[in-house]
Amino acid sequence: MSISTLIDDYVAGPGQLREALAGMSSEQINAAPVAGKWSTRQVVCHIADFEPVYADRMKRVVCEENPPLRGGDPDQFAAALAYDARDIEEELVLIEAVRNHTARILRTLPESDFERTGTHSVDGALSLETLLRRITGHIPHHIRFIQEKRQALESA
Repeated sequence: MSISTLIDDYVAGPGQLREALAGMSSEQINAAPVAGKWSTRQVVCHIADFEPVYADRMKRVVCEENPPLRGGDPDQFAAALAYDARDIEEELVLIEAVRNHTARILRTLPESDFERTGTHSVDGALSLETLLRRITGHIPHHIRFIQEKRQALESA
């Protein structure tokens, strides 16, 4: 897949997330019908929290020589960042804004910049392309869990 196509897929993610949420009531968004898994609200908040993290990582790789990239524990974010009090629409707008902003920057780069790397605190060396692939796949990964929750709610 070309870098241009990858960036297009990155920008398309928020629309896919909106589609996955379409028609869900607040009760459904807040429900945790699958034991041991987050609610849909928690999933959306998690995505919104990690969009700026990945945007920062990618910007650092573009601007700095082999920058350190801190990891983040999703469960710590979920426990401390008021997921139950956050507005789904605000989260979606944030996700869209971060992706559009970052994509605009990425589209200006020569393809060779996607080979630049940073060093992640857990995963080691990661290229800009790898970071972009990971965050591009983040929404589709979580949409599967949202669909699983929707199916569980329909079966209940």
